[in-house]
Amino acid sequence: MANQEDLVFLPLGGVGEIGMNLALYGYGTPGNRKWIMVDCGVTFPGPDLPGVDLVLPDIRFLAEERKNLKGIIITHAHEDHYGALNDLWPGLNVPVYASPFTAGMLEAKRDYERSRTEIPVTIFKQGDRINVGPFEIEGIGVNHSIPEPMSLAIKTPLGTVIHTGDWKIDLHPSLGPLTDEARFRKLGDEGVLALICDSTNALRDGVSPSEEEVTESLAKIIESAEGRVGITTFSSNVGRIRSIAKAAETAGREVLLLGSSMKRVTAVARDIGLMEGIRPFIDEDEFGYIPRDKVVVILTGSQGEPRAALAKIARDEMRNVAFTAGDTIIFSSRAIPGNEKAINDIKNGLVDQGIHVITDSEALVHVSGHPRRSELQQMYAWTRPQMVVPVHGEAAHLVAHAELAEQSGIPVVPRVRDGKMLRLAPGTPAIIDEVHFGRIFKDGNLIGDFEEMGIGDRRKLSFVGHVAVNIVLDARYDFRGDPDVVPYGLPQFDDEGEDMGDTLYDAVLGAVESIPRARRKDLGTIREAVRRAVRSMANEVWGKKPVVTVFVTKV
Repeated sequence: MANQEDLVFLPLGGVGEIGMNLALYGYGTPGNRKWIMVDCGVTFPGPDLPGVDLVLPDIRFLAEERKNLKGIIITHAHEDHYGALNDLWPGLNVPVYASPFTAGMLEAKRDYERSRTEIPVTIFKQGDRINVGPFEIEGIGVNHSIPEPMSLAIKTPLGTVIHTGDWKIDLHPSLGPLTDEARFRKLGDEGVLALICDSTNALRDGVSPSEEEVTESLAKIIESAEGRVGITTFSSNVGRIRSIAKAAETAGREVLLLGSSMKRVTAVARDIGLMEGIRPFIDEDEFGYIPRDKVVVILTGSQGEPRAALAKIARDEMRNVAFTAGDTIIFSSRAIPGNEKAINDIKNGLVDQGIHVITDSEALVHVSGHPRRSELQQMYAWTRPQMVVPVHGEAAHLVAHAELAEQSGIPVVPRVRDGKMLRLAPGTPAIIDEVHFGRIFKDGNLIGDFEEMGIGDRRKLSFVGHVAVNIVLDARYDFRGDPDVVPYGLPQFDDEGEDMGDTLYDAVLGAVESIPRARRKDLGTIREAVRRAVRSMANEVWGKKPVVTVFVTKV
């Protein structure tokens, strides 16, 4: 089998974690496979990565395989599926295939970030078929919380793989398409080797409510609200934005959009005709002239982002827009794991102002764009795959999905994680190789790994602060003037009320004076003695050892 052509699946992100989705499919003989990439997403940093803007998948494996990578197909324009493309594509320089909305979002993102990277995109949408290397790829329409999402049917001489991307079954969405049951059934009739399937909601029983039900619920809340209504949701959820705008119009209210990403998304949606029938939104400077019961604000910040519009409202920092006691803010979203504290802080800020806060635990104001367990079983029934490979989820989601597939009679359910190469065919599916995978970090204008970006040192500084010491010695190696001691991020006083800077200053003097003059010729010895003395003294009075930088100059 060593020289036999095979079909492999290799995730470099999104399998064992939420976000940063990146999947590779390879066909050919080992060492000479041709590859396609499906999606190229990011995830977002937590407080353990101070200063980091974005987390990207490490595609070092593709550095050696670059000549064999034949194309990148993007299933939809959520950040966790396309957000790394601007940064990673220049090192790949291969054709990109995406829907009109995704292509528009990519261009808007490039303009917003002032990126010089121009990525040529070939439009590829539901029902289209393209040949990329040895793969024939068909776009299949599915429903999700963003315009123009697709599943992919990837056909090879060894069988057909369905890569679902993000999807759900919603018979009454506010924005299409419907999930194409007929096409999935037809593929099932033809034979499906593997279903590579979204696991995000594999822990939730039943079927997701319809977006139509959310629309009706939001409309009732808007109609009954006495003051202003603000609704925060994911900016990419154009269908939800349309639903809110229509509900507002029915209630006789004007609509204001707040947040740059919200405005970018709706501009792209309007350009390709997805906002037809929606009245123009009002400008921010009109807000103050509209009666409180005649306005709805759709705004960014549902995940607690500190610079988003909702956070500014909670801090009462917006120039032209403010909410007051008696107004209502609706969280038409679900918290992404890890964002709960930031979201709660914003809710508390709103409640302190007397603003009524409504979440999905109190009313039907949000529905997920991912399939629950009964929807997963429906997909199994349509496609009747030989195997199901759970992807898009943390360990708990993947294991729950695998157990569901086995209980549903799927013959083979391989367990895969990032970096594991799964042979799908021929023969029994098996992990046949492991490749490098991991995370790299976008920090300002630069991208690098954990060490290159200095993240470890920055994290340490955030815990223990920094002390800079500058010493100038004369020709006799005595002090020429007082040394400079500058603590940053340390307590100002110790427990006896002594100034911390003075305490550390005394430690510097003592360290230098304890070194015989003959040995002071070695400036490195002085630097190390002072560094140790300052850290020791800080630990004695504070209980922590700061980072210490010592400069010694002889004149």
